[in-house]
Amino acid sequence: MFAQLKLIFNKKNKELRNRILFTFLCLFVFKLGTSIIVPGVDTTGLGDHLGFLELVNAMGGGAMEKFSVLALGVMPYITASIVIQLLSMLDIIPYLSELSKQGGVGRSKLNQITRILGIVLAFIQGYMLSFTFIPNGNPLDYMMFATVLTAGTCFLLWIADQITAKGVGNGTSLIIMAGIIATLPSMFKDAYNSLMTIGDLQQTLFGATKFALFVIVYLIIVLGVVYVELSERRIPIQYANKTNSVYGANKNYMPFKLNSAGVMPVIFASALISIPGLIAMFLKNDNFNLFVSKYLSISSGVGFVLYIIFILIFAYIYTFMAMKPKDISENLSKSGGFIPGIRPGEETIKYLTKTLKRITFVGATFLAIIAALPMIFNVFTELPSSVSVGGTGLLIVVGVALETYKQITSKLKTTEYVRGRRRR
Repeated sequence: MFAQLKLIFNKKNKELRNRILFTFLCLFVFKLGTSIIVPGVDTTGLGDHLGFLELVNAMGGGAMEKFSVLALGVMPYITASIVIQLLSMLDIIPYLSELSKQGGVGRSKLNQITRILGIVLAFIQGYMLSFTFIPNGNPLDYMMFATVLTAGTCFLLWIADQITAKGVGNGTSLIIMAGIIATLPSMFKDAYNSLMTIGDLQQTLFGATKFALFVIVYLIIVLGVVYVELSERRIPIQYANKTNSVYGANKNYMPFKLNSAGVMPVIFASALISIPGLIAMFLKNDNFNLFVSKYLSISSGVGFVLYIIFILIFAYIYTFMAMKPKDISENLSKSGGFIPGIRPGEETIKYLTKTLKRITFVGATFLAIIAALPMIFNVFTELPSSVSVGGTGLLIVVGVALETYKQITSKLKTTEYVRGRRRR
């Protein structure tokens, strides 16, 4: 890793270095924008009414609790992407399914549709949030606030495009990761204030030990997430040569990630479990509010169990939508490949399905544990709610960091290869 850092800052890798610096500049602009408050909004006590919007606030670097012009972040676009992806995968709208099979041109059109839907969702969400957090406004005020929030989302999408084109990594993912990382200093500060006890020497040492244990546990969880994200099940594949000799065949592997669904099941589960809270916020019925808080919120026992069940279910659904054993088997047959010891056709489909079910169970269980850790720590420890150990944010940060690292490594290898070719 240090060798790669040395290569990045090498004078010969000026282009890559400039891309990285440009990315940091764009992320700095994003963080600066989270401090610009929507004009005419009284932010006093806004952070106390976030509820199910805590996830959006964490991904936006605390912009929601400040009611910043970037309060919505890129979440409307993420929601639109999920909707379009599901509609195209499930073949609900044939036009979208056809576009997804048309290569680069189709993906470009899908991206345009996703952006339009994202802007529409941003305006709807902005209007709803304005109505929720500004109860004494008039319709014109709500329209103005919704327009400002929508403009903030459009600006962030433009910055994300600039990062993707002129920087490194995926711009949208990096903005989400930057927002989460921006909240880490305040989180560790709150943990320190909660665990550290200033008194005599014994009390001070005991408090310092508790904080040190907290940091160690956090690092262990991070390492565990990295390990699982990089874990994969490799299925050997053989391609028969012209003589159809198995001994002379070319051998390859088909990698199945342990957590193929990524963080999507957690986002789906969080969105689904938050719907009753959103309805209760608008109905303002005391009995319904009491029912939601007792049985349908994540902090309640029933809501917590439902949340875990949703994560497990969505993990299987998303994995088998993204990786269809039948399609994989057909593609193998067309390319002349086969799994050693497994007959092509139905046996291959059954083998792949069985393998996916097993690794998905492990990956889904891991997702559920990581997503449940913040609630478990809040119940069994005296840490404040602002301190999150594990959770969705950590999964996103690790996943995006690994993908960005792979892209930088790939660019370095390409640069070194081209430079070596020129020397020859």
